[in-house]
Amino acid sequence: MTSSVDQSSVSEQARQAAQDFRASYERIQQQVCRAMVGQADVVEGVLTAMVAGGHVLLEGVPGLGKTMLVRTLGSALDLPFSRIQFTPDMMPADIQGTNVLVENEGGGHELQFEEGPLVSSLVLADEINRATPKTQSALLEAMQERQISVGRRTIHLQEPFCVMATQNPVEQEGTYPLPEAQLDRFLMKVHVGYPEEHEYLEILNRTTGTSEVVIESVSNGVEIMRMREVVRAVAVAESVSKHAVKLVMATQPGREMSTPLVNENVSLGSSPRGAQALILCAKVKALLAGRFAVSTDDIRAVAGAVLRHRIMINFHGIADGITADQIVADVLQNVQPVPAHS
Repeated sequence: MTSSVDQSSVSEQARQAAQDFRASYERIQQQVCRAMVGQADVVEGVLTAMVAGGHVLLEGVPGLGKTMLVRTLGSALDLPFSRIQFTPDMMPADIQGTNVLVENEGGGHELQFEEGPLVSSLVLADEINRATPKTQSALLEAMQERQISVGRRTIHLQEPFCVMATQNPVEQEGTYPLPEAQLDRFLMKVHVGYPEEHEYLEILNRTTGTSEVVIESVSNGVEIMRMREVVRAVAVAESVSKHAVKLVMATQPGREMSTPLVNENVSLGSSPRGAQALILCAKVKALLAGRFAVSTDDIRAVAGAVLRHRIMINFHGIADGITADQIVADVLQNVQPVPAHS
């Protein structure tokens, strides 16, 4: 673990802030895990995106609990929550809102704006890759600018605002792959895998009996915003930031530190947003470990979820079965951290 920030120099106020952060995080996590069986990495990824101020893309085959996970998180947080089930015929107005003609008290008619489900704090974008590019672009504005534009009206979305999207990686009929520009807006892309055998048994026990899990609301928007402030305040040494930058640059073909695997199989590497996401997610990782300073181990631990959707494989790589995760693993193996000078 490389970090030149001395933990003994961290103020007592910072230590208390880190302890409060972890207590709040674990309280929310406990409620989510009452409904979710296993999938610890997935739960951590979703919560990390929320407290880091970013969006998360959950990818997995149907039936693995992606929708239930986000819906459970919405129940654990006292926040406005909405769910959008995307279909190919959905238009931007269906998610943003639209002007409708209503009758006023005088018997006349007037235009009144009706907000769509995108005007919320926690938005579940279910099967996002079924939305057409036109509708995807409307979602893109909300994710990046925290606002939506309808005609001449601009609606600023209230913080905290977080989009948690799901998609099925297998089914291709009636889908529209997300463009690179929109993928880059997701802080993390988390793979949701199949449960283990003992987890299947626990799922059956919880879902095929008479008992029902009730999720309690244990946090709110004020606390989430306070947690985001704590994340931003975590110290990052220059050597750690440089390691994050080198990892990102190593995914870009043609760079000095790029590996042969990258140069041969990658058409587009991570953008600077990848480096920003590495730092933010690593800050959360450090806080959960009880530290108020980021280490290179924290950076490397979140590299897969942060970089996999920011790496575009070229035709040669696709033909050879090369995946973005293999590229990230190759980069991590070949770009090692430089020990900080004492």
